[in-house]
Amino acid sequence: MRRKILKVLYEENGEYISGEKLSEKFQVSRTAIWKHMNALKEEGYKIESTHKKGYRLIKTSNKLIPEVLEGDLDTKEIGKKIIYFPTLGSTNNYSKKIAREVPHGTVVISEEQTNGRGRLGRHWFSPKGEGIWMTIILKPDISPTEGMKMTQIAAAAVVGAINRVTGLKVLIKWPNDVVLDGKKVCGILTEMAGELNKMDYLIVGIGINANSQSFSQDLQSVATSLAVHKGKNIDRQSLIIDILEEFEKLYLAYIKEGNLHKTLKIVRDYSAILGRNIYVLKGKERLKAQVLEINDEGILVVRYEDGTIAPILSGEVSIR
Repeated sequence: MRRKILKVLYEENGEYISGEKLSEKFQVSRTAIWKHMNALKEEGYKIESTHKKGYRLIKTSNKLIPEVLEGDLDTKEIGKKIIYFPTLGSTNNYSKKIAREVPHGTVVISEEQTNGRGRLGRHWFSPKGEGIWMTIILKPDISPTEGMKMTQIAAAAVVGAINRVTGLKVLIKWPNDVVLDGKKVCGILTEMAGELNKMDYLIVGIGINANSQSFSQDLQSVATSLAVHKGKNIDRQSLIIDILEEFEKLYLAYIKEGNLHKTLKIVRDYSAILGRNIYVLKGKERLKAQVLEINDEGILVVRYEDGTIAPILSGEVSIR
């Protein structure tokens, strides 16, 4: 009920709607409407109430409205069901628990993660209301070895959406980071479950530092946010919609047509490492190499100092 009331307020586009109209629409008392309004205010939504006029929602990028996301999304599969939390340990962890029971394309979003994770078990700083912390649950009929391509599709979707919505030029640091002026602004964590030749499900976690204004001392040199560079808060709702719509286009092109060309073009055009010298990190090894190409399978190909040319099938890269 509360979420439905919120959706009606949003659709009024900043205009007042009376408590009487709301009580008639939802077949509850005006006192019940008043209680729901107070609960929404406690959640952080800015709602004005005026005698004889009623209630109105002051639109703000500080809070997400999942019902509006579902309504505004122009997709066939992705985001048709959105599960929203004010706070959650990890959207990826939760998604793994429910993946087998929910429809393909379900998206889990939280305003905050108390135990957000990056690659290799690293903690991901996920403060309340400041970022986009979401996971897409997928059930594609592909081999587990193709899972890496979902990371690239997500990276391409994120880069395109950020460029369109904010005008900021972000780049992709293979395989799963999006950077702005050399600092991380987004991380992507893809995980899957299944057997050797059959995938049960695959989840794509996307964490974006959208409106964070400050970082802890140990993160200041490596992380930044879109708002810091834009000089104002980003509309998270619009960015989420753009990301999910673009993700679906690229995803369906690959799943239905086997077409990864558009994804790879974006990944190459917005690569932060093509042609550069990098370090390949494998356990305690740190090997210097030059990036030669991202091949048609989306695999990074490098030349090591001894002249050996090889694909990177595991490990990660550093440009520092």
